[in-house]
Amino acid sequence: MLTTPPNPNYYTPEHEQFRQTMRTFVAREIAPFVNEWDEAEEFPRALYRKAAAIGLLGLGYPETYGGTPADVFYSLIASDELARAGSGGVLASLLSHSIAAPPILHAGSAELKARVLPAVLAGEKIAALAITEPSGGSDVASLKTTARRQGDFYLVNGEKTFITSGLRADFFTVAVRTNPDDKSAGGVSLLLIERDTPGFTRTPLKKMGWWASDTAHLYFEQCRVPVNNLIGEENQGFRLIMRNFNSERLGMAAGACGFANVCLEDALNWARTRHTFGQPLIERQVIRHKLVDMTMKIEATRSLLEDLAWRVEHRLGDPGLLVAQTCMLKNFATQTMQFCADQAVQILGGMGYMRGERVERIYREVKVNMIGGGAEEIMKDLAARQLKW
Repeated sequence: MLTTPPNPNYYTPEHEQFRQTMRTFVAREIAPFVNEWDEAEEFPRALYRKAAAIGLLGLGYPETYGGTPADVFYSLIASDELARAGSGGVLASLLSHSIAAPPILHAGSAELKARVLPAVLAGEKIAALAITEPSGGSDVASLKTTARRQGDFYLVNGEKTFITSGLRADFFTVAVRTNPDDKSAGGVSLLLIERDTPGFTRTPLKKMGWWASDTAHLYFEQCRVPVNNLIGEENQGFRLIMRNFNSERLGMAAGACGFANVCLEDALNWARTRHTFGQPLIERQVIRHKLVDMTMKIEATRSLLEDLAWRVEHRLGDPGLLVAQTCMLKNFATQTMQFCADQAVQILGGMGYMRGERVERIYREVKVNMIGGGAEEIMKDLAARQLKW
């Protein structure tokens, strides 16, 4: 055990049983194949069904839709264990529904939930979230994709970019402007758009990291979307998007902490076995200090993560303060990941620069974690506003 054992105040025996299930699943179904999938820039669609079979995709969803009611700590465990495969691309696409489906669950009509959620949670269909546009990402209130109502349909025109699972997804939760006269957050809505909608096209994007995750640019040209696909109330989508962001940022922090721990694990193993000038690296003070610094940052991150998760789960504290702390945690966790990835590559030396090593892949994937879900600079500004300085 490289870091502190799970806190019994947060984790029950049922949590730990799920952790073992996840660890076995990752070791058998993901870890042996991540290098192959990374080079292929995709992974088998069958993995979704396998993930659904162990209850991963349905975590936190009602049994009515094939889900498994669970607290937030099950999701933290899932992110932590998926990180052990060392592939953020697999984690991002496999769990893209975790940011696409919650608005449907929380605000969709009974018909929409019954039509979409069971298939997604069973791994039969894939869901993606489409918010970011070429003109901007974090500034959701200024989005330009329009949805003009014409009878029983919306006519959608615009573009989205950097969309995870953008090529393979069947359902897209899309942010649109339904009130063209309102250029603020008040004119924003969410629509479910299906992949075979006429006028809806996608092109793949090449990335620095997350190679195994398909990422796409989406185009909507006169797409007719049924009014029944509206998620929640018209012009009230901004609040749903912000609620979704808070959950996404907590999940990203959990993943970042998990990836940081992988870097520590690989650096420690290398330091124990690699010899220089007749001694293992771990006997060198400078290396031991690097390992201690990594451990210190991971311990601090995990403590903040679990404390905040507990308060979010039990709705303890001022909502604005929880938002601020979520933003700060997301930054802190990704900075920890960045530090640990850098130190691990340095300790492994030339081997750390070789494709196929977990630390090499994680090093390439750091930046997307510091940008996705809200860039670091945006997180600081949002936290400051919530703290009412």
